[in-house]
Amino acid sequence: MSVCPTILYSDAKAAISRLTHAFGFTEVCVYEGEDGSVMHAELSYGTGLVMIGSKDRAGLFAQTMADAGPVGVYVVVSDVDAHHKHAAEQGMEILMEPTDQDYGSRDYMARDAEGNVWSFGTYVPGGAG
Repeated sequence: MSVCPTILYSDAKAAISRLTHAFGFTEVCVYEGEDGSVMHAELSYGTGLVMIGSKDRAGLFAQTMADAGPVGVYVVVSDVDAHHKHAAEQGMEILMEPTDQDYGSRDYMARDAEGNVWSFGTYVPGGAG
């Protein structure tokens, strides 16, 4: 793995909880500041990893990302329909129901509470896997 998306949240603890419970990510580590903010967290899914942190922290990265818009993250899953069903049952906002794509993938899209768009599908970028 050589690319890791990094997303800052106003409520990083709530985001970590939602991403693990609704989307099936696994908490790898969470480092908190003295004020309880999430300085750095890592969540894994398969061989991928996303890094999470709290907005409104000190430091160049947090300051640069302070006004950043939502991001889009694509995650490869083996069973799109089951993954979608679980996310919907957990109350995630579904933007697109599972759909067969012209290029052979089956995908769905959801939005988290802070506006980030998560796509889940069977397409494996680069033909790996």
